[in-house]
Amino acid sequence: MDGSITTQTTVNLVLLGPPGAGKGTQARKLQDRFGLVQLSTGDLLRAAVAAGTEAGKAAKAVMERGDLVSDDIVIAILRDRLADPDCAGGVIFDGFPRTTVQAEALDALMAETGRAITAAISLEVDDAAMVTRISGRFTCAGCGEGYHDSFKTPVVDGTCDSCGGTAFKRRADDNAETVGQRLRAYHAQTAPLIDFYAATGVLTTIDAMQDIDRVETDLTAIVAKALA
Repeated sequence: MDGSITTQTTVNLVLLGPPGAGKGTQARKLQDRFGLVQLSTGDLLRAAVAAGTEAGKAAKAVMERGDLVSDDIVIAILRDRLADPDCAGGVIFDGFPRTTVQAEALDALMAETGRAITAAISLEVDDAAMVTRISGRFTCAGCGEGYHDSFKTPVVDGTCDSCGGTAFKRRADDNAETVGQRLRAYHAQTAPLIDFYAATGVLTTIDAMQDIDRVETDLTAIVAKALA
């Protein structure tokens, strides 16, 4: 047994929360446990560019100009990805939407493909604690497993628990100044999504200042309820 759970009901989740809330880490855990597919727009953009899809070509042209990729291009890339067979059982949107305009576009895309957002889960944190949390984090360069200097170190120092890799990396912008800027941007642009999803009746909040295992337990309960 690999610990995964086979599901018959399609569950489509949106994870909300500021930088450092643990969205990526928890999305991977849900993916492993429930067989859902984590959709990180950053990863999808890079994959589409590498694959040379029509949407990828459009994104590449924009990025080469140094501009931000438009919502229309992101939606086109998501449309392509959702058509893949592995997404049939459900997906987790990680890092998208970031604005209510994007949320409305995503709802339209989901309806177009016969789907709907099952739950929008807000990982709530204390802003001041985010500086410590983010400045100490690092990831395995091989598989992307996340770690932290204080909260989650590899069982064997210098060796990834998941893949056994020995190379790790830190984001250059994981420092107090840029964290503050990202938090302000989140509250200005993304936090209104909480009201958006509350109005549609799919919002659930979780205290993300708990330890990782407790947050995972709370998330698992929400998904299991949606599948019941």
